[in-house]
Amino acid sequence: MDKKINTAIRYKQLLNHKVSVREIIFILLFVLCLTPFVSAPLALLLGIIVAQWIGHPFLAVNHRATQILLQISVVGLGFGMNIDTAIQTGKQGFVLTVISILGTLSLGYLLGRLLKLEKVTAYLISVGTAICGGSAIAAVSPTIKANEKQVSVALATIFVLNAIALFVFAVVGHLLDLSQTQFGLWCAVAIQDTSSVVGAASKYGNEALQVATTVKLTTALWIIPIACLSAVAFKT
Repeated sequence: MDKKINTAIRYKQLLNHKVSVREIIFILLFVLCLTPFVSAPLALLLGIIVAQWIGHPFLAVNHRATQILLQISVVGLGFGMNIDTAIQTGKQGFVLTVISILGTLSLGYLLGRLLKLEKVTAYLISVGTAICGGSAIAAVSPTIKANEKQVSVALATIFVLNAIALFVFAVVGHLLDLSQTQFGLWCAVAIQDTSSVVGAASKYGNEALQVATTVKLTTALWIIPIACLSAVAFKT
């Protein structure tokens, strides 16, 4: 009974809700970013400006909405992939993925010691960099009992790196005259979040996008074993 009453109250509040100016601005920019006229870096820049200028009017649903949109985007990319190409790319990228994960975790440990960073924070940044950014941090943080501050610092670091990558990678790729496959592999290994990988690779070309997405999704599969190993490592 109480549940029905609460639901009715929510519906009533929704019907009585007056749309604010900042909500209108946010929705218009959101729709604009869904069009092909706005690139991923520009969308990120607009998001930063809006967040600083008017704030996020739908902050309560932001995390869930982001997850859903990312899942839809990945599924949509899957429809445009050639299965034979995806399998071949996955085979080529597997060894590179393993080497990059182990190398990143090792380098992260050494840099953490060198810079005298807090152990858990340094590890979360390393895991986020090695696998798939915020998703990896979110999965690993409970297993090593990270506190809110440690998680926030790690996420902020990854966000800054992703933002830089969106603007810089395509430019560097063209300067180095990388092929579509080379750039796709580089994006998948070097950029943290899947969304940023998609954004950077899409600027370079469709083939680069397919390669980057395939390898990155393969990398994401390492979240579970890394989370389990992390739990064991931080218990000892």
